[in-house]
Amino acid sequence: MAERKKQGDLTGDSFKSVAEEWRLGRSHILSPVSVKNIAQRLHTYVYPSIGSRPIADIKAPELLQLIRSIETKGHFETAHRVRGIVSEVFRYAIALGKTERDVANDIKGALKPLIKKHLAAITEPVNAGQLLRKIHTYSGTPVVRAALKLAPLIFVRPIELRTAKWDEINFETAEWRYTITKTNTPHIVPLARQALSIIESLQPITGKHAFIFPSHRRGNNPMSNNAILTALRKMGYAKSEMSGHGFRAMARTMLDEILGYRVDIIEHQLGHVPRDFQGRAYNRTKHLGERKLMMQAWADYLDQLKGNN
Repeated sequence: MAERKKQGDLTGDSFKSVAEEWRLGRSHILSPVSVKNIAQRLHTYVYPSIGSRPIADIKAPELLQLIRSIETKGHFETAHRVRGIVSEVFRYAIALGKTERDVANDIKGALKPLIKKHLAAITEPVNAGQLLRKIHTYSGTPVVRAALKLAPLIFVRPIELRTAKWDEINFETAEWRYTITKTNTPHIVPLARQALSIIESLQPITGKHAFIFPSHRRGNNPMSNNAILTALRKMGYAKSEMSGHGFRAMARTMLDEILGYRVDIIEHQLGHVPRDFQGRAYNRTKHLGERKLMMQAWADYLDQLKGNN
């Protein structure tokens, strides 16, 4: 067995050698955070057990034992993520002719299922109107009030909203251009008249800072990630009712089911469009004209909801 392990290392057929080749080949199309997480999981959970083993010799039972050792620590989501990474390595090895089977796929059904936690969101027009009116009369700081008003209009991820920078805003074209942190993908948010007005109102207050929504304690840092959540709780919304991420679900649902926009255009604006089969990022300007019209129609619709008692 020791001789077989040594041979696997020398010929480049060991699991680790194949995994590293796969990982390096993916590094240019993944975000730095994803690259770091994959490397950490491989080195922490996988390589110590099967890294030196010839990949063709690894069987489903020993891989299941590895994954269950992660589950016994209560890290169920990590166990699923590690299995997914290992499965990609096996599929890569199959393409190279180094093995014939993805044994990680064979154990998929043996893992303890994950209970998916859906982030709370308001998706009914009447309730959305009530939320918008509460936001309009919220008595927090000008920066938090502006962020709250902007969140439903542009429905970006909370981290993207609070870290928005002045130099990313083009007032002439009414666009916000930035890179999505989660996917390392360039993205464009067309700004409706209402959204642009909110941003412009902050210029006298935060224009001297890099961030549009700076921390009230340390102006060089962005607003706290709890600022919008805290405001929602102060307005009377519990965790089970609304979250900062919920503005995305609100827009996704109502743009589709009520305003009737095409799902692919909505998904593109949400930044959910996947890379193509060659790993290339999607074109950030795709459907841009239609997205601009959609964003203005969405802002106008929210005004209608806010005005309906």
